[in-house]
Amino acid sequence: MTHAMLKGSNVPLDAAAVRAVLCWTPGPGVPDVDASALLLGTDGRVRSDEDFVFYNQPRHPSGLVRRLSKKRVPEGLTDTVEADLAALDRSVDQVVLAASSDGDTFDRVRDLRILLYDAGSGAAEPLAVFEVRPETGEETAIICGELYRRGEGWKFRAVGQGYPTGLIGLATAFGISVDEAEEAGGAEEARRTDGEAAPDAHGAAADTSASAPTTAIPAPPVNAPAPPPVPPSPRPPRRDRRPRTATPSPARPSPRTATPTAARPSRGRHSRATDSPRTATRSPPRPQRPRRTRTSGCRRWGRSSSGPDGLRPSRP
Repeated sequence: MTHAMLKGSNVPLDAAAVRAVLCWTPGPGVPDVDASALLLGTDGRVRSDEDFVFYNQPRHPSGLVRRLSKKRVPEGLTDTVEADLAALDRSVDQVVLAASSDGDTFDRVRDLRILLYDAGSGAAEPLAVFEVRPETGEETAIICGELYRRGEGWKFRAVGQGYPTGLIGLATAFGISVDEAEEAGGAEEARRTDGEAAPDAHGAAADTSASAPTTAIPAPPVNAPAPPPVPPSPRPPRRDRRPRTATPSPARPSPRTATPTAARPSRGRHSRATDSPRTATRSPPRPQRPRRTRTSGCRRWGRSSSGPDGLRPSRP
């Protein structure tokens, strides 16, 4: 019996190994879709980068989770992941089943769905089917569903959670360290391998030449012609610079000649400045004072009242 799953619903699984098949309808303008799986621990993160199974690492080191080649079926194209649930280590608590688009968003992918089969029984009828629809139209990676432990068994839940950051953003959200250069190179190599003819459900080789290839091969880059050189901007015309004629400046007057002045007469020490020179007048000689004379051991000074000239007569 097939369970038609709604987003968020779950269903118990009795199978020991399951095969999750992504299916979509190809066509012009429809991007290619790749399936991947992440093995998570109880903390919801991968234990190491080896727990990421995708086109560049299609097989887990344990061999219990593996990605198969793409196939063309009457319903469209498929990409498949198988998991041996009963043999997984107890440290693996969850297996996330995801899809990523190449070159465009999932709103261009038509009829995307995931079908879950019992890998041990080989039954043609799926156990569960979930129609995956993008919510915003900007998703480039989607978690389609998850297998998780419940007691001693396993369950499948329909998720439908999208990521606008592609497979790299989805993987890093679960603890994967992704080198973008290696991821791009590995993606191209893996898609080349998936583009080869693969056997269909009846064992015959699929006719890939009758339909559009699943991966667009980029055309070699064309060297764009160099842009023409930009002509230099025209310079403004130069103004006619005529030589200036020096205008003679008026002659400066010659320096003044000092007019000699008449020599002024010399003046005496006590003479006053007058218009006419004056001659210094000599004053009359002052009378000489009499000399002192010694007479008989005594000094006599002064003038004598006798004598016509007022001098004391000298003694004979």
